[in-house]
Amino acid sequence: MACYLDTLVHGDCLNVLPQIQSRSISFILTDPPYLARYKSRDGRTIPNDDNDAWLKPAFAEMFRVLYDHSYAVVFYGWPHADKFLQASREAGFHVVGHLVFPKGYSSNRKAGHVKYQHECAYLLAKGHPIPRGELPDVLPWVYTGNKLHPTQKPVSILRSLVAAFCTKGGTVLDPFAGSGSSLVAASQLGRHWIGIELDPIYHAIARDRLASASL
Repeated sequence: MACYLDTLVHGDCLNVLPQIQSRSISFILTDPPYLARYKSRDGRTIPNDDNDAWLKPAFAEMFRVLYDHSYAVVFYGWPHADKFLQASREAGFHVVGHLVFPKGYSSNRKAGHVKYQHECAYLLAKGHPIPRGELPDVLPWVYTGNKLHPTQKPVSILRSLVAAFCTKGGTVLDPFAGSGSSLVAASQLGRHWIGIELDPIYHAIARDRLASASL
C-alpha cells in the first residue's frame, strides 16, 4: 500500500483510493461533484459532474479506508440527494447528522422555484463513534468569491468541521480536493492530510496553496 501522508495526489480517486490502507483515515471531508453539469459564470466546469458512474465506487472506497467508529462529512447537491444517500448507505455508512450553511446570496441566478441560498452536507458515520454534540448543524457561510475553484468552500467553515470530527494528530482525507481548502484547514489545525484531485489546473492551485500554508 502506498503512503500518501501529507500528500496531494494528481489522479482519479477511483485509482488512488485502492492504494490507501484500510482503516487508516481518521476523518473524510470532501466536496464531490454534485451531478449538476455545473458551469460557472466564467465558463469553468468540474470533472465528472456530468455522470454518477464514480459515485458508488468512491463511497465504497471511502468507507474502506476510514477508521471504524469515525466520521465523514460529504457536501452534496439536493437535486440528487437520493443518489448520494443510496451510495453512502450501500457502502456501509449511516447518516448521523445533516449540516446546513445559509448564504446571503443566490448561487444560481437562473429563474427557479426558489432562490438557492444554502449549501448542505451529510455527517456520515462508520460504525458507532462517540457522539460529540459540539457543533451546531447550521453554520453561517463565508463567501470565497470562488476565485480558485468554481465551487470553492471557505477554509474557516472546513476548519470547524476538522476540529469537531478529527482527533488531534489524525489524518484528513479529501478524495475530491479541488483547490485544496479542506487540506489547508487540516494543515492549519496540525492534522495530517491526504488529497486527491483529477483536474490538473485545480491540482496545481491546491499544491501551491498547501506549499504556502506550510511556510
